[in-house]
Amino acid sequence: MEAAVSHLPDDIEVLKALVVSMAAELAAARAQASATDALIAHLKLQIAKLNRERFGPHSERSQRLLDQLELQLEELEASASEDDLAAEMAAARTTSIAPFERKRPARKPFPEHLPRERVVVPAPCSCPACGGTRLSKLGEDVTETLEVIPRQWKVIQTVREKFSCRDCEQITQPPAPFHVVPRGWAGPSFLAMLLFEKYGQHQPLNRQADRFAREGVPLSLSTLADQVGAATVALMPLYRRIEAHVLAGERVHGDDTTVPVLAKGKTDTGRLWVYVRDDAPFAGPAPPAALFHYSRDRRGEHPRAHLASWAGILQADAYGGYGELYRDGRQPGPILEAGCFAHARRKFFELADVVRAAKRKSRGEQTGLIYPIALETVQKLDALFDIERAANGKSIAERLAMRQELSVPLMADLHVWLHAQLARLSRNHDLAKAINYMLRRWDAFTRFLDDGRVCITNNAAERALRCVALGRKSWLFCGSDRGGQRAAVMYSLIGTAKLGDVDPQAWLADVLARIAAHPAQRLDELLPWNLRKDGEMVLRAA
Repeated sequence: MEAAVSHLPDDIEVLKALVVSMAAELAAARAQASATDALIAHLKLQIAKLNRERFGPHSERSQRLLDQLELQLEELEASASEDDLAAEMAAARTTSIAPFERKRPARKPFPEHLPRERVVVPAPCSCPACGGTRLSKLGEDVTETLEVIPRQWKVIQTVREKFSCRDCEQITQPPAPFHVVPRGWAGPSFLAMLLFEKYGQHQPLNRQADRFAREGVPLSLSTLADQVGAATVALMPLYRRIEAHVLAGERVHGDDTTVPVLAKGKTDTGRLWVYVRDDAPFAGPAPPAALFHYSRDRRGEHPRAHLASWAGILQADAYGGYGELYRDGRQPGPILEAGCFAHARRKFFELADVVRAAKRKSRGEQTGLIYPIALETVQKLDALFDIERAANGKSIAERLAMRQELSVPLMADLHVWLHAQLARLSRNHDLAKAINYMLRRWDAFTRFLDDGRVCITNNAAERALRCVALGRKSWLFCGSDRGGQRAAVMYSLIGTAKLGDVDPQAWLADVLARIAAHPAQRLDELLPWNLRKDGEMVLRAA
């Protein structure tokens, strides 16, 4: 340290220049380190997404881990931009240090459908070099900047003129415009925004009211709640049509999740049930749809009531409340159980999660045992998943032929393997419980071998319930049982629109504007899959 100090110059100006130069070098090094961290996070996210597309989700946590990687990348990119700018500003104070330039990914062009506003910078009237006025245009360079126009509020005044007949003295006047709410004041676009923000974007009405007030439109919470209740009543006929469409399917996915419900001094645990009709895996022509129901508890009487008039194949987990539905001699017809391999695989995967065990070990935490039997079982199940990915989207006959040729031998081998391993294990062992989960429901797990319509997982229903899981973190609980029922109606409408690749808010606005004058016999025309031809309604996947 003393040798380093002895080499420092005595001139104050030289010392200042040296300090500035060292600060610039430090800023450039910090910017380079931030850019490296951002690049590493970007590559990790790409690898995780590619692995998910190639091998499928390894566990329930995979989507959450992807979300965490995206959030981490977002923060690292922002930090890298700050450090890059700081390095550039520091380098501007010295002539010997070049600023660090981070290699950013190539930005995609802005979408073609966005309107372009052309702003022409005035050209000089004379040459700045010689002062000549004989200028000739050679071309132009265009710089595109993305801008947004803040939300605009307006009041539409509908004028209804009165007329008096000079012959009969009768006074006539056109009818008043329709409002979804009786004696209402809210337009269809406003109501659609209110509903979609609450149930599609999980923004409670109190937050929306605060935002409206900041934009200069104060609306009370009770006023907004009135609009939500009335709009739900107006949309109820469409909910009934979606219910009829879902229950017309021969195969339905079913699942449920918890939803807190406000009670006296506490919150009770209610349930939201979902039934999804999705025929896309076997190239069926019927559009997909999601039907939600609400209940205060999880008793088996609820799914029995939901499916009282339905018969077919139910893809669901091993919830005991479905047991009465599978009873022989059930009326109006039998319901056949189809097992979910994702649930079965998850039990083995948790006992063979080598990656999680390594992470816990690196943090000095206690790790559980990793069972080779569980690991090998996961590999056997993954082979079935690979076959299903290749069969996805094919016709019923093609799927059945592939399964008979490829999956039947694997399932026979798996059955022998599970019985052999079960004989070696204690009855209370975790692996024995996972094996018995499959063996006791082997008919349900092998049903896909004889029917090309059956999927091997119940992921369609679990994806439909994701909106509830996201909403619980935002609105915390339902205010009442009626609130849970309204949520079920709106989740059905919005979820069905999303399944059909339709913009839910635009579709709701269109329906609320037309439903009053629309004939009840042609109500199906307002369903989302019948409005896809309208270019403004369709939300195309990138």
